[in-house]
Amino acid sequence: MSATLTPERASETERPSTRPPGMRFGYWLPVFGGWLRNVDDEHMEASWAYTRRLAQRSEEIGFDLTLIAELFLNDIKGPDAPALDAWSTAAALAAVTERLELMVAVRPQFHAPAQLAKQAANIDQISNGRLALNVVSAWWADEARRYGVHFDQHDDRYARTAEWLDVVSGAWSQSRLTHKGTYYDVDDLIVEPKPARRPRPTIYAGGESETAKNLIASKCDAYVMHGDPVEHVVRKVADMRARRDRVGGGPMEYGMAAYVIVRETEAAAKRELERVTNVAEGSPGYHNYQDWLSNTQLESRVSLEDYSVSNRGLRAGLVGTAEQVADRVREYQDAGVNLLLLQCSPQLEEMERFAELVMPLCASRDG
Repeated sequence: MSATLTPERASETERPSTRPPGMRFGYWLPVFGGWLRNVDDEHMEASWAYTRRLAQRSEEIGFDLTLIAELFLNDIKGPDAPALDAWSTAAALAAVTERLELMVAVRPQFHAPAQLAKQAANIDQISNGRLALNVVSAWWADEARRYGVHFDQHDDRYARTAEWLDVVSGAWSQSRLTHKGTYYDVDDLIVEPKPARRPRPTIYAGGESETAKNLIASKCDAYVMHGDPVEHVVRKVADMRARRDRVGGGPMEYGMAAYVIVRETEAAAKRELERVTNVAEGSPGYHNYQDWLSNTQLESRVSLEDYSVSNRGLRAGLVGTAEQVADRVREYQDAGVNLLLLQCSPQLEEMERFAELVMPLCASRDG
């Protein structure tokens, strides 16, 4: 699609892409009203108005993708705080954006696969092939209880996910699908129209247990990692490539979550880091921190400071001057990462800063 500024956006100039070859820049859509567990108001409310403005502006300044997380309750600001629904938000964004890839999280326990295949194909048609799935096998038992959803234990969740993916992929690729399984039965299923993207919308997934990594290697298109130091990421990418080779799969994409702080000086960046990491017991997200730890199988223990922002984003080390952050981006690119999923606060202002100061440095080093 051609990029056209609507009248309400005409005052904002469009910046040409300055991403380094092979690296894409994405960001988490702040459907929870922010990422900090110790700041009540981050000036990015969980509303359609803010979401639309952010998404439209992000593709103008060079971002490639947004990840729309799915939780029915707010695990950042507390369960009583507003949280946007992922799938209705994605459908709306599909109609008001032109280039941005929409990676929408989906949890198999909360969505019957035949119905989700139909809904997702429709949104992919609306977006002209820009939908992707981020398959998440769930972790929040209390949320499932509140919404009346059965919560499987860890390996059972992944067994369900594997079968769920078989139904969704089959519905997208076959004219009619009959499936009789442990978790799902469909008989002579028809999903038309098919998704616009071929052979199917990209399926992203993350996980650190053996069960999760084996499932991703065999059934998904891309592996999304929590933030970690470069040397850890090198090993993770190599391990997943080996698993993929063993099942005879093709090349995968590799994405990583990262919280980014860019300032004029290193000292200023460290002051901002201190501001966002002083989470204390009793804060809205602290109880969820304990619930998350008890229902996941992580490769390394997550500290409360790590949990200050989601998905271990601070471990990526994208904190410092523009030059320091750009150098770090290149290190991850060399490690095999080709998609960064950024969080920052406030999201729009910090993404503007990143696009203006960091993206050109990344591009110039490749030139």
